[in-house]
Amino acid sequence: MLDGIRIFSSDDVWRNILRDMGATVVDKMDAGAVNMDAIAPDTPITMAELKNLILENLDNTKILQSVFGGNVPALSDVQERVIVALMRSGGMRGAELKHALDYMPIATHAIDTAIYNLRKLYGRDFIVLENGVYKIGSV
Repeated sequence: MLDGIRIFSSDDVWRNILRDMGATVVDKMDAGAVNMDAIAPDTPITMAELKNLILENLDNTKILQSVFGGNVPALSDVQERVIVALMRSGGMRGAELKHALDYMPIATHAIDTAIYNLRKLYGRDFIVLENGVYKIGSV
């Protein structure tokens, strides 16, 4: 449900809930993580409402600026989502990346095409493949 999303929380209850939802729970806040401590609701909510709350609080601008050094180029929606997902997760296998971006693993080449075009624009080392895991390399 929250595959590929890195979330920080200092609360053990939230950490367990977030892990159960598939999020990667991190021990310290960084530019690629959602700060659950700042957005945690005070009243009971459903899993779907929690997912929407987290997705609404994703700040892709900071992540993209950290990758490109401040000047974020014009990117397609898929390219932006690939970069953000790889940064938030620290790296993903191709099938995991497609799943995290809500693409059917065998039904589309949109993710593969986005990776190809990003490498073409920013160099082969921009997105590296290490042991079957795609990661953001260097610009």
